[in-house]
Amino acid sequence: MAGAPVWHMSPWNPSRRFSMPTPYRNFAFLLTAAALAAACSDDGTSFQNPQELSCDLDMRFLASGGVGIDAIPALTNPGAVGIDDPAVAFIEEENRVVGIILNGEPIAIPHNVLWWHEIVNLDAGGTRVAVTYCPLTGTSMGFDRAKADGAELGVSGLLFQSNLVMYDRNRPDISHWPQIMGESRCGPRTGTSLDAVAVLETTWAGWKSLHPNTRVIFGDPRGGNRDYRIFPYGNYEDLHNPLFFEPFPDLDNRRPPKERVLGIPGRNGDLATAFPFNDLDEEGSLTARHLTHGGEEIVVLWDGVREGAMAYKARVNGAPVTLAPDGIDGFRDVETGSLWLLNGRAVEGPMAAQGAMLEPVADAIVAFWGAWAAFHPESQVDLH
Repeated sequence: MAGAPVWHMSPWNPSRRFSMPTPYRNFAFLLTAAALAAACSDDGTSFQNPQELSCDLDMRFLASGGVGIDAIPALTNPGAVGIDDPAVAFIEEENRVVGIILNGEPIAIPHNVLWWHEIVNLDAGGTRVAVTYCPLTGTSMGFDRAKADGAELGVSGLLFQSNLVMYDRNRPDISHWPQIMGESRCGPRTGTSLDAVAVLETTWAGWKSLHPNTRVIFGDPRGGNRDYRIFPYGNYEDLHNPLFFEPFPDLDNRRPPKERVLGIPGRNGDLATAFPFNDLDEEGSLTARHLTHGGEEIVVLWDGVREGAMAYKARVNGAPVTLAPDGIDGFRDVETGSLWLLNGRAVEGPMAAQGAMLEPVADAIVAFWGAWAAFHPESQVDLH
């Protein structure tokens, strides 16, 4: 594609700009295949033909992403450093990170790294998890790998409804796991679901303010042709950009295609529910929404400064917790007057003295609305 570059602004970070050639093509493959190829290492040489697989999926929407197995190289136990280490100087304050608490230690995995690797396998003290991010569907998810016998998860090169399809590396007859489903749908492990592990997606500045002692993954120590400062997908994340990797279901036009939402899957007769970031922010820079979902009382917290949303069970030690925004930084409960932050930790008052933490709804995920609606077409949209 020829032509002078045109600058685009991210809908969530107006200070962040990225360029792509113009004219802009209206077919998703030309955008995403180029980006995927840019993310490749030399490792991926084996291409899979989706039509040769036996899958419990609508095969119309399973496709090759244009790269082979491991061409996008997942990381396993990469190095982690402190927030002031020069190795993470590439992360801007407004860049997004996926944060996880692993054996009591906060760890941040920047989107900058996940754009190029998509999966980070972490082992600590007998715990084996995977932190995953699909740039095409905007989905941040954590998984306990125990039900896959602790297998390292890798990038298969396949996509289902534009979403990353993972594979397990510990047996020759591999199984395939669409990320959003969190379940094997092809191969000998078909029907096996991975347990969700809670992750919290915020800006880098926001995560550091919540966890100043955090460690951060700085990328592939082997190097390669990756510049973690560069977003390789052009203006793909623009709010109203309708493109997803084809084949893809018809778009649900209730919200802009690339608006980030916090999605909670349906359970116990209740429909899946999406909480759009723009709507949460319009309600206030801090927002707390209480609702009953799947027979449980939960609360969805939004922090506009940190650009993050998370769902929690609204009880601690069996007692209800009713939260409302307080000031510019946190949420105060009406029961004890304690102050809580977006990460679910009480930092002031009687509950802080007890070291209280809210229990996250582990399978709540951040996603682009278009992708969330494709996997949850019955989803309701929670608006203020």
